[in-house]
Amino acid sequence: MKLVSYWQQGSTKLGAIVNDQVYALQDVNQQLPNDINAFLRLGVSVREETQEKLISLLEKSGSIAPVQDYQLMAPVPHPTSCRDGYAFRQHVEAARRNRGVDMIQEFDQYPIFYFTNHNAIQGPGAIYCMPDHFQQLDFELEIAIVIGKEGKNIKAKDADEYIAGFTIMNDLSARKLQMEEMLLNLGPAKGKDFSTVIGPWLVTPDELKSHLVPAKKGHVGNNYNLSMKCWVNDQLVSEGNVKDMDWTFAEIIERCSYGVTIYPGDVIGSGTVGTGCFLELNGTGKLKDANYTPQWLQPNDVVTMSIDGLGTLENTIYKEDTDWSILSLKK
Repeated sequence: MKLVSYWQQGSTKLGAIVNDQVYALQDVNQQLPNDINAFLRLGVSVREETQEKLISLLEKSGSIAPVQDYQLMAPVPHPTSCRDGYAFRQHVEAARRNRGVDMIQEFDQYPIFYFTNHNAIQGPGAIYCMPDHFQQLDFELEIAIVIGKEGKNIKAKDADEYIAGFTIMNDLSARKLQMEEMLLNLGPAKGKDFSTVIGPWLVTPDELKSHLVPAKKGHVGNNYNLSMKCWVNDQLVSEGNVKDMDWTFAEIIERCSYGVTIYPGDVIGSGTVGTGCFLELNGTGKLKDANYTPQWLQPNDVVTMSIDGLGTLENTIYKEDTDWSILSLKK
């Protein structure tokens, strides 16, 4: 099932995508909530029953009508939390090489993540950024999961059953702000907390079974052969694959849940795929050619991300009309 949150007539609604049409879940069962977090808390059996009933109703011609005049939101507009991982060795290795430092051995010992602003989640459409953000504004091509049931101290071998679904993530990054604050060995914070984009919908794991591949040697959990691509203004700038994740989501969940409870509606990103951001691409370009011209996102750029089975996420980046600058506030 492909779950969507959408805006219609002044409120958020919950629906499902079938054959490129949106259907309201309350037309399937009037008792279902319109909040996806509440829906996820009802459990996997309710999700499966809803999917079966939706398919049955659609097979009866005219028994349920597609939604008209709606605006897609982030599939989980208000996550209970949002973490972002660091799962692709290729990205970490290239970024460190471009900075002239060795690969860090701890990457292969345990997965890590950071918390980002779960109140700054956005979906398809317009993204407004402050002027300081445009000082080296970057996209980051990722896949994310949404947790479907509560758990604590979850072992990796059991963790895949806690995943409600998958979605595309664009972890927008203001690199100048990020690099400035990380000189103090803390963060990222202001370089990351203004917008994390997910969408266009949440795809349940059953829809990706045909894409399953073994995890990398020495790792535990499901992995998927899913092509990942990003275009900026229709120019292909990044291409990778989910199967290149070194740390699986199961292993990331194991670490996230150690000593703490994870909840339905928690979002966890994979981290950037190899070649999946301008920071990495610019560094590699400079290594190969001293005259390489770095590229960063500009006002009115259109960023389009696609992952096999998960759809296409498109955003236009706009600049706020203000001269307010946090970068100027230095003692």
